[in-house]
Amino acid sequence: MEPRAVSESASVLVQWMGPADANAAGFVHGGTVMKLCDEAAATAAIRHARARVVTAAVDRMTFLAPVHVGELLTLRASVNAVWRTSMEVGVRVHAEHPRSGEVRHTNSAYITMVAVDADGHPLAEVPPLRCESPEETRREREAQVRRANRLAEREELLRHRAAEAQPA
Repeated sequence: MEPRAVSESASVLVQWMGPADANAAGFVHGGTVMKLCDEAAATAAIRHARARVVTAAVDRMTFLAPVHVGELLTLRASVNAVWRTSMEVGVRVHAEHPRSGEVRHTNSAYITMVAVDADGHPLAEVPPLRCESPEETRREREAQVRRANRLAEREELLRHRAAEAQPA
C-alpha cells in the first residue's frame, strides 16, 4: 500500500458560532467545540483511509480560551500518525472575531480514529503516512509517544485488575 502524505488528507472546517451553540453567558459550550473537533478529525481520517471511520478515543482536549457567540471557529485537522487500522488526528482550533479580525488559538485535540468496513469492523489496514516536513515528522514522533503511554497505562490497569481478582 502506497503511503499518503499528510497534506493529502488535511481538512479545514469553518463554523459560525450562534446563540444555539452557547450558554446564557454567551460562551460556546465545550461539547459543541468537541463535536466540531470530532467532525474535522473524521474528515481528515476518511481522506487518509478512503474509508468510513469511527472515533476510538480522545487522547487530549485542551481548552485554552473561551469561544463567544458570533465568532468564527476554524478547525484544522491532519493525520499525525498511522498504525494498522487506526490514526491519530491532531486538531487545532482558532476563534476569529469577525469585525476586528482578531484570531486566537482556543483549543487543541488529539483524536484516535479507526477505519471500518461497511459492517463497522476494522479494516485490514490503512495506508501508511508519509511525512514531508520536519514539523510533520515531529508530530508523528510525538503521536507515537502518546500511543505508547496509552498502551502502557492500559497494561498497568489490567495488571491491577488481575491482581485484585486473585484470591488472598
